[in-house]
Amino acid sequence: MVGTPLVGHVLPSLEIIRELVARGHRVTYATAAPVTELITPTGAQLVGITSTLPVADREWPLDPIASASLFLDEAMAVLPQLHAAYDDDPADLYLYDVGGYAGRALAEAQGRGHVQLSPTHVAWEGAQEEIGRAFAQLPGGLAYRARFAAWLARCGAMTTDVEEFTGRPRRVLAMIPRALQPHAERVDTEAVTFVGPCFGTGQKQDGWLRPAGARKVLLVSLAGSAYPGPQEIYHQCAAAFADLPGWHVVLQRDSGSDAAERVPRNFEVRPWGMPLTILEQADVWVTHTGVGSSGEGLYAGVPMIAVPNGPDQGLHADRLVELGVARRIDTVDITAETLRTALMELIGDPQVATRSAWLWSEARAEGGTRRAADLIEEQLAEVRVG
Repeated sequence: MVGTPLVGHVLPSLEIIRELVARGHRVTYATAAPVTELITPTGAQLVGITSTLPVADREWPLDPIASASLFLDEAMAVLPQLHAAYDDDPADLYLYDVGGYAGRALAEAQGRGHVQLSPTHVAWEGAQEEIGRAFAQLPGGLAYRARFAAWLARCGAMTTDVEEFTGRPRRVLAMIPRALQPHAERVDTEAVTFVGPCFGTGQKQDGWLRPAGARKVLLVSLAGSAYPGPQEIYHQCAAAFADLPGWHVVLQRDSGSDAAERVPRNFEVRPWGMPLTILEQADVWVTHTGVGSSGEGLYAGVPMIAVPNGPDQGLHADRLVELGVARRIDTVDITAETLRTALMELIGDPQVATRSAWLWSEARAEGGTRRAADLIEEQLAEVRVG
């Protein structure tokens, strides 16, 4: 596995790696700090590399060309490190993260099979051409594409077409529910399989149990893997849901957040963590709608109050609203009244419960970790026969 050292890219596939190890495969995982500590518990052998991405200071540029250039620079820096680690002992099959261009380049240079693991949306028919045209019109866009194509020509990749290389992998496992995918009907199903969120019995559960006296459970978890939730939202949640009859509120806070001096008596404050155990026992979730969180909400069958904090999260929030399982509230509109109104609308609409149950069944049917591992083994058998 060739990873990208971003927590949001690593967590979705960890159970797949653990499952492959449990099935007896020799698995190595090439990545950099700060996510290396996540790899060892899976049983995979860590191959440490040096990353150029700004994962420590989180100073990501807003300009799309500058942001895309960071991942191209990363590929250029990482590929020689991968050759040093794998040329004398190449893998039978390479898995690589959607942002790990060097993984595909290494596999093609060595003539080996490769499978992309995508924790987010995949390209649909026509998308890459549209994106390519849009990039070409931005300042620096043509220079970026020329630099990318020149790198592909040097590194032994099978194509120098940037859109082909980045947007049309030969085999992709998408670790999101198909319901979240834009233009899903235009996705190449010969190349892409939606396996949905990947969890497993190997994951550590925190033993949380729904309180016996709680008629309803509301989870407020906004931190996510990338940043802490805005403090004012927490205060408004406390005002909205304090002493709500029959409701038990679980509030997950980032370790760096300042706890409110007074916590409502129906609130339970917990440190932020993967919320699936609580989600599966909750009735409604207040979430920032990152792509991982959105998928988890569908997987757990829980209606959501969507509070996006960025363009991508706004897209996910809108999709959840379109699916009929969420109400969106932008951060500028957050008040105790809007939060409480959204909650009452969700639990008062029988169609929300029906849609949530249907999407829950769809997400579970996609197969998750075991299906992903089965498909990877199919690819492995094909390349070994070839």
